[in-house]
Amino acid sequence: MHLAIAGNIGSGKTTLTRLMAKHMGWKPRYEDVDNNPYLHSFYDDMQRWSFNLQIYFLNSRFRQVVEIRKSGQNTIQDRTIYEDAYIFAPNLHSMNLMSTRDFENYSDLFELMSSFIDPPDLLIYLRASVSTLVEQIQSRGREYEESIRLDYLKLLNERYENWISGYKLGKLLIVDIDNLDFKKPEDLGVVIEKVNAEVHGLF
Repeated sequence: MHLAIAGNIGSGKTTLTRLMAKHMGWKPRYEDVDNNPYLHSFYDDMQRWSFNLQIYFLNSRFRQVVEIRKSGQNTIQDRTIYEDAYIFAPNLHSMNLMSTRDFENYSDLFELMSSFIDPPDLLIYLRASVSTLVEQIQSRGREYEESIRLDYLKLLNERYENWISGYKLGKLLIVDIDNLDFKKPEDLGVVIEKVNAEVHGLF
C-alpha cells in the first residue's frame, strides 16, 4: 500500500508523514531536502537554477516510487512526482524563471517517467491558506526559505487547487489544515481516522 501526502511548502507534509508512519507502523519516505545540492542555490537565483532543481526532484521522486513498489512495504511518501510536474515546474515557467525550452524538455521527461510508475493508492492533500503556510514556514526556521515571497506561495496554492480539482489517478482525501495542529494528539487522531476509513476501503 502506497499513501502519498501532497501540499504546498509549509503545509505540514513531513510532520504528518512522520507521525502517521509511526502510528500505523508504515515506512516513511521523505523529500530529499537536506541532501539536495540545488536548493540553496535555487532560492538565491531562481532563474539560473530552476531547471536543475526540477530535474533533481524528478529523478529523486521517480527513484523513490520505483523503490516503494519494489519493497512491497506499506509506505507513506512525503510529496509526489506529480506536484513537481503540474505545480512547481509550470509555475516557474509562467513566472519566466524557467525557459520554454527547458520546460518542454522537463515535461517530455516527466511524461516518459510517469508512464513507468503507478500512482499512489491514496493521495492525501493538505489544503492551507497562505497565512497558515507563512506561519508554519517561519516556525521551522529554514534559512533558505526566508526569501520565499507571498505571491509565490499564492500562485502555488492556486495551482494546487486546479490540480486537485481534476485529480483522477486514484483515491483522494482532502484535509483542511488551517485549524489543525498535527502535533496535538486529538487533531492527528481526526486525520488518521479519515485515512483509515479510506485505506480500509482499498484492501
